[in-house]
Amino acid sequence: MDFGDDVMDGGSDAQRRKKRYHRHTPRQIQQLEAMFKECPHPDENQRMQLSRELGLEPRQIKFWFQNRRTQMKAQHERQDNCFLRAENDKIRCENIAMREALRNVICPTCGGPPVTDDYFDEQKLRMENARLKEELDRVSSLTSKYLGRPITQLPPVQPLSMSSSLDLSVGGLGSPSLGPSLDLDLLSGGSSGYPPFHLPMTVSEMDRPMMAEMATRAMDELIRMAQAGEHLWVKTAGGGPDGREVLNVDTYDSIFAKPGGSFRGPDVHVEGSRDSGLVFMSAIGLVDMFMDSSNWMDFFPAIVSKARTIDVLVNGMAGRSESLVLMYEELHVMSPVVPTREFCFLRYCRQIEHGLWAIADISVDLLQRDARFGAPPSRSCRLPSGCLIADMADGSSKVTWVEHMEIEDRVPIHLLYRDLILSGAAFGAHRWLAALQRACERCACLATAGMPHRDIAAAGVTPEGKRSMMKLSQRMVSSFFASLSASQLHRWTTLSGPNDVGVRVMVHRSTHPGQPSGVVLSAATSIWLPVPCDRVFAFVRDEHTRSQWDVLSHGNPVQEVSRIPNGSHPGNCISLLRGLNASQNSMLILQESCTDASGSLVVYAPIDIPAANVVMSGEDPSAIPLLPSGFTILPDGRPGASSSSSSSAAGPLGAPAAAGSLVTVAFQILVSSLPSSKLNAESVATVNSLISTTVEQIKAALNCASH
Repeated sequence: MDFGDDVMDGGSDAQRRKKRYHRHTPRQIQQLEAMFKECPHPDENQRMQLSRELGLEPRQIKFWFQNRRTQMKAQHERQDNCFLRAENDKIRCENIAMREALRNVICPTCGGPPVTDDYFDEQKLRMENARLKEELDRVSSLTSKYLGRPITQLPPVQPLSMSSSLDLSVGGLGSPSLGPSLDLDLLSGGSSGYPPFHLPMTVSEMDRPMMAEMATRAMDELIRMAQAGEHLWVKTAGGGPDGREVLNVDTYDSIFAKPGGSFRGPDVHVEGSRDSGLVFMSAIGLVDMFMDSSNWMDFFPAIVSKARTIDVLVNGMAGRSESLVLMYEELHVMSPVVPTREFCFLRYCRQIEHGLWAIADISVDLLQRDARFGAPPSRSCRLPSGCLIADMADGSSKVTWVEHMEIEDRVPIHLLYRDLILSGAAFGAHRWLAALQRACERCACLATAGMPHRDIAAAGVTPEGKRSMMKLSQRMVSSFFASLSASQLHRWTTLSGPNDVGVRVMVHRSTHPGQPSGVVLSAATSIWLPVPCDRVFAFVRDEHTRSQWDVLSHGNPVQEVSRIPNGSHPGNCISLLRGLNASQNSMLILQESCTDASGSLVVYAPIDIPAANVVMSGEDPSAIPLLPSGFTILPDGRPGASSSSSSSAAGPLGAPAAAGSLVTVAFQILVSSLPSSKLNAESVATVNSLISTTVEQIKAALNCASH
């Protein structure tokens, strides 16, 4: 068919002009932007001059400025909306605080509760419960289509034992044991509240010289510690490559004497460690990542839950040398059991010589706590820490990482994670370096995703499709980590569960474009298994054994449709899985699994076939909603435990401790697509039963049901 023939296509000149699309060159856009900053409304003479200089028609110049003004107006409106939303959130928080205060008011005369007008007559209560019952029926109907059976056929619901004030609404006329309706503002994941601290917007001119001096001293100390010998660093028990270098605190105190001595309170413990290894990224690439808080958080999602740059004190010279920034970060251990650690710190970059860089961190006490959140569970201070980065001939880098902290725990560490935390392994140099090596390996795979690959499982997937799937999976993993944070903003409620940890639940309203819109219920629990990490990882990631723990697979086998490797370890890959069940033929499962020396991860989320086709074709996956669930697997940190898979599951009393794993199981469920909905008791009971059943099935499959 000749689309140039007016008779054949029946089109008009206007239609053909509409189909033409012109993309401006970077040079044209640069000059147009420069002109727009000086004069957003150019007159006809100015437009004619631009037309001659840029080789564009005056009409194109006119339309570009019109569109740019429209964009600028929309941007200002978005900023205004964000400001108004923040003000609204502030008022709502104040309202919540006042409501909480009113609940605790007592009558000064009789000492009893005050009389209020907050009563509901029976008719209003019946109408509200009828509406909730209809909504529950609708959600159950949608869920049953995915499960292939009514949702009421899930495993029996365990009775709930509430350890905090979790108010729920139910489908009947109310439950005296569970209370009336759940207020999502009072049980929120922190999506609409202020942080429990106030960060300074900028650093005053008076404080800048003092901070520059602090950073310089920290840099000198870091270099000495990174290059020090065995007198400062001691190999941990175990020897060989598994031995870790930990700081000799007494030697450190004698070498780096501080003004006023080195007194530490009885509740303060020191975590100091060093590790080194090769990283597949150039030194300058690593430096750029370290100095950018967004990239810093993207590279370490399993450790850094939040990060931001507060102020740039010194921009530095070419290549970022002598750059000095003030940053904030929040660190986590991927479990709701372990509180996060907050740091406000200076990060200083220096090029020591050609091909050798140093990045030094030092805490500054600038966090002003919000009294409404009380004291933090721990006081964290980062002493001079950081890394030396040396360029290698093959384009990689040798990184020597030093971590040094003083921690004052104001609440007891949970027994499950006590060994891991107190050994320093949870936030130590070994874990940071392993995570960096893993992230750089993944970046290398993403960079080469456009090249032909011989992997049979990825056959039929275009290079663009591979890159798109890797980006979608990376967003899924980051979202999963964010859902596990145990910061003071994330208020977890504890239900009865498979062990003393219980099942922790949290509710938040999801409005993010990358997640389903509505009310999301998150649930997680952490368990100890007397099984090495690599064995647990191999079990939960293998599609052939998935039916042994996945309650929603109903025992049906699962088939791997496609696989994209993203690392040298065979377990580091992204997969599309399909359940061999006729009732689930419209859904796939996107799964990413990865493992390194510090731990392992398996994250997955359901994705429908049309969305999967969008990803596989190489289109932008940012609008595809995902609600990830999964597992994190960490070594238990017990002294003397062997990490080998050949270790026995549980030795007799008095025998050397067997290698064990700390496994966190987490689910996210969309309770309702209406953001204004209230949570119901059935949903909480269902997810509690789901997570408890999953844990029991994993224990049974790994022959450790008695633990």
